[in-house]
Amino acid sequence: MPGSLDTLKADSGLDRKVDQDAKILNVEDIVVSESDFSDDKLATYYKPREDYEGYHRFDPKAVWTEEEERVLLKKIDWRIMVWCCIMFVALQLDRGNISNALTDDFLTDLGLTTNDYNTGQTIFLVCFLLMELPSQLVSKKLGPDRWIPIQMTLWSIVAMSQSRINSRTSFFATRGLLGGLEGGFIPDIVLYLSYFYKGDELPIRLSYFWVSLTSTTVIGSFLAYGLLHLRGVNGWEGWRYLFLIEGLLTLIVGIVSFFYLPPSPTQTKGFLRGKGWFSEREEIIMVNRVLRDDPSKGDMNNRTAVGPRDLWRSLCDYDNWGLYLLGLLAYIPMSPPAGYLTLTLKNLGFGTFNSNLLTIPGSVLFMINNLLLAYFSKWVKERALTSMAGVLWALPLLIALETIATDTNPWIRYAILILLVGYPYCHPILVGWNSINSNTVRTRTVSAAVYNMMVQIGGIVASNIYRADDAPFYKRGNKVLIGICVFDIFLFLGVKLYYIQRNKYKAKIWEAYTAEEKEHYLATTKHKGNKRLDFQFHH
Repeated sequence: MPGSLDTLKADSGLDRKVDQDAKILNVEDIVVSESDFSDDKLATYYKPREDYEGYHRFDPKAVWTEEEERVLLKKIDWRIMVWCCIMFVALQLDRGNISNALTDDFLTDLGLTTNDYNTGQTIFLVCFLLMELPSQLVSKKLGPDRWIPIQMTLWSIVAMSQSRINSRTSFFATRGLLGGLEGGFIPDIVLYLSYFYKGDELPIRLSYFWVSLTSTTVIGSFLAYGLLHLRGVNGWEGWRYLFLIEGLLTLIVGIVSFFYLPPSPTQTKGFLRGKGWFSEREEIIMVNRVLRDDPSKGDMNNRTAVGPRDLWRSLCDYDNWGLYLLGLLAYIPMSPPAGYLTLTLKNLGFGTFNSNLLTIPGSVLFMINNLLLAYFSKWVKERALTSMAGVLWALPLLIALETIATDTNPWIRYAILILLVGYPYCHPILVGWNSINSNTVRTRTVSAAVYNMMVQIGGIVASNIYRADDAPFYKRGNKVLIGICVFDIFLFLGVKLYYIQRNKYKAKIWEAYTAEEKEHYLATTKHKGNKRLDFQFHH
């Protein structure tokens, strides 16, 4: 059988490799995974393009041990993933500290209302989503390793300038600039990480990504507790110091990132990286394990731009539209309670500083649920039903929040709110799901941006559900959230059913082909990406 251990030993000189490589002590330890390269006749149709940055390390006969891959994966986590998490912390620090500023009479100092705040957040989100796709296209041309540090440096300057806002106009202006410069950062990072990780590894890493985001909420609460005490120093309000100092921290991370981020697994030499992070053998393992998991990752160079025709083709890829709709609606039920948490706590009678500290339990619960959901999804190999856990968790809590009396003990309402904002977050799973179902670098580049744009549109909707005339308990708004929550449950089930039916349709045709017909199909087909008959959607 093509790809069997005996065949690989004969074809690749495995016996000699075992003798030469002290790390491989037992032939039974060799990793031999079934892939599109397992069949010698069909493998030629899956090989990467010659301008693919890792082409010189491509070897369909390469073998390695599970221990080698485990050690290498850990090395990638420490070298790549940790720094990406640090950059994500910087993003959240600058876009999330507005919530901390609210507790320091930010609105009162500037003469703004709750509706003005909603408008400011809407401007931020509109600018954020409008830049998602353009930013991703620029990133694909320049490379994420160049574009991400440029973004960070520019937005940190705007973040620091928020310390000088003095009117509704300057508030709206800085919200718009900050949103525009931060737009595209998340899909840029997702595309970048896809160079290093396999499809089933990405959701777990992304869950840590969003854990780092949530940990920023905790860190930010402690920072805010200290910085907001500076109110009155040199005549400044505490929130001005908050924007200035946290923006400066982001600027430092952005500058370091210029010299730290490598372009790809095989291009790690650099100023802060010395002679490179990985040996030749490690590069061979990195390149081939990713390509065997998803051969489409070799169909473009990491500095190749996405042209207008490819852009249009990707936008018209209807098989991803269900995931975009999930991105639009899946997080709305939980967003307003989280966004208004500090303001709600203050309205319930908790002080400025306690309101910030009381958000921490919800953040901790969110991190725990985030990781548990990602690991559970990988363990059961299920995306749609596990992702639905968030809305199933939120529904009874929203009902409780809407039905309890207005004079209920504040601590009871607080407990419900903390449980609600600590829901199991399916975003890492959906981002990875969207990526793996794209099945081309071209589509993945566009779909990551479009998906995140839909998330931001959902955020715009969510930021306008709680209105000033519905404060402080937002009974009307909670009814709307309950309705969306119920709809989301049916939407998750519908998307899963769609992919099941699509897979059955394609499998019926593909499995009816003879070996010769499959070879002819691969040689002549005009089907691209997830439209290919040999590709099965994940769900």
